[in-house]
Amino acid sequence: MSDAFENPDLSYGDYLGLDRLLAAQAPLSDSHDELLFIIIHQASELWIKLSIHELTGAKGRIAADDLGAAFKMIARVSRMQTQLIQSWDVLATMTPSDYHAFRPSLGQSSGFQSYQYRELEFLLGNKTAGIGVHASDPEIHAHLHAVLAAPSLYDECIALLHRRGFAEGVEAAWLTVYREPDRHWDLYELAEKLVDLEFRFQQWRFAHLKTVERIIGHKMGTGGTGGVSYLAKALEQSFFPELLSVRTSI
Repeated sequence: MSDAFENPDLSYGDYLGLDRLLAAQAPLSDSHDELLFIIIHQASELWIKLSIHELTGAKGRIAADDLGAAFKMIARVSRMQTQLIQSWDVLATMTPSDYHAFRPSLGQSSGFQSYQYRELEFLLGNKTAGIGVHASDPEIHAHLHAVLAAPSLYDECIALLHRRGFAEGVEAAWLTVYREPDRHWDLYELAEKLVDLEFRFQQWRFAHLKTVERIIGHKMGTGGTGGVSYLAKALEQSFFPELLSVRTSI
């Protein structure tokens, strides 16, 4: 077997597509802080893309009863959430005056319109939000509709419980797992991986809320959302509700 590189002339910049990546920031104002705003959101979309990749893989491994591989993928997403949480710390260095210097340039664009974020929520199990905002793009709309209709990561976990012989309700099944962890160790570990994932996701949501509150107060968000009130409502939504409610009975 040869150790020669398949593409000896491939450079670092070519491999990463840096010309395209670094040309993707196009501020619409002369405000110094608009570049920060753009890069934070573009980087977040990249992390979300990777999260979708990992959780889709984890869902497939759970369906195949390969929990070891799924644990690694879920744990990786939990660590990636740390990067997303910290991104709000960077954006929070922007003052209200800094933001309002370029806010008119945003028009009706809003993070609410992130189709990747919607896909991530559907994939995890929160299928309460509609996809009408994406109706103008048939390809994206069709993709989101397919993800919405498909089993979520949590659906596959519940199916796994049924395959393992748990015939009772979901919360009762998780209660058995938590009361007998030595007997159901891999399911116990799966449950805790999911709880950790939700915990960090909620930290991300909360950091988003507090950053928005710090910069625009309780003004309406771009795109017509309620801003802080909309984000506060999202904090009430759980991806794995039985894994939280079961703790009262343990």
